[in-house]
Amino acid sequence: MPYATAARRVRIDPLCSLDDYSGTLSKIFLWSVFRMMGKSFRFETGAVSHTGLARDHNEDRFLSEPASGLWLVADGMGGHLGGEYASGSIVDHLASIGKPSSAPDLQARFVERIGRANDEIQNHALSSGGTIGSTVVALLTFEQHFACVWSGDSRIYMVRDGQLTQLSRDHTEANELLDRGAITAEEAESWPRKNVITRAVGVGEEVDLDHKYGTLRNRDTFVLCSDGLTAHVDDPEIREIANGNQPQKACEMLLDMTLDRGATDNTTVMIVRAFDKTEVAAFSEFFDIQQQGA
Repeated sequence: MPYATAARRVRIDPLCSLDDYSGTLSKIFLWSVFRMMGKSFRFETGAVSHTGLARDHNEDRFLSEPASGLWLVADGMGGHLGGEYASGSIVDHLASIGKPSSAPDLQARFVERIGRANDEIQNHALSSGGTIGSTVVALLTFEQHFACVWSGDSRIYMVRDGQLTQLSRDHTEANELLDRGAITAEEAESWPRKNVITRAVGVGEEVDLDHKYGTLRNRDTFVLCSDGLTAHVDDPEIREIANGNQPQKACEMLLDMTLDRGATDNTTVMIVRAFDKTEVAAFSEFFDIQQQGA
């Protein structure tokens, strides 16, 4: 149930405090009301970004704003100055997102700032006489709600209960042909233009974003990355490393694996792990009950 709906269905008299109630049942009722009004999560984040072994500059950028509920990776394209400018513009605009009042407010702030970055990138491209742009993949969280937003082929995965799921879907020429039935899945794997992307920020007057929504659970782990990682590391390896290590250590291990295998592109990895504060808090912190053995 959405948090706003749940909150409207429960009326709490502001004139009554916990001390006005007697008995454990009253406390259980209040605890239930508290849980319905929205869970609270804390996040552990790790991130790395590397030029790779075949490029002389890094066009990737990332942003981590846990207080705002925002994490993102942007992979610029358009040459030395163009790609860096595009991904940097996205990060610069989103860095001002601030603290939202609700999940829809967070999404609205995100979309508005992406639109501003899109305009800025287009104006820069017109003045420089080239075509530039950037992929973007982002994780947005508010209370127990999360959204994944992306344009291009930078990815976001989720590890839940030990299982890896790719939440985003690459915006590539091969995938579009596959969706239309023009090629088979086997042909898509070896398609000569399979890495040509069909969406990006800054390449058109409007930004075309895809969204996916969900509800956070304790220890959900999200992996955001540019395609420099997935060119060399497969999904089972990402699952094993992300699931079995702290976020920063996992990022470093995935980068090391990429470098060992040639690192033909810029590589950025960000891992975000969610911890449900309401589940990890001790039961006795709310109830005046002596724990056994205490």
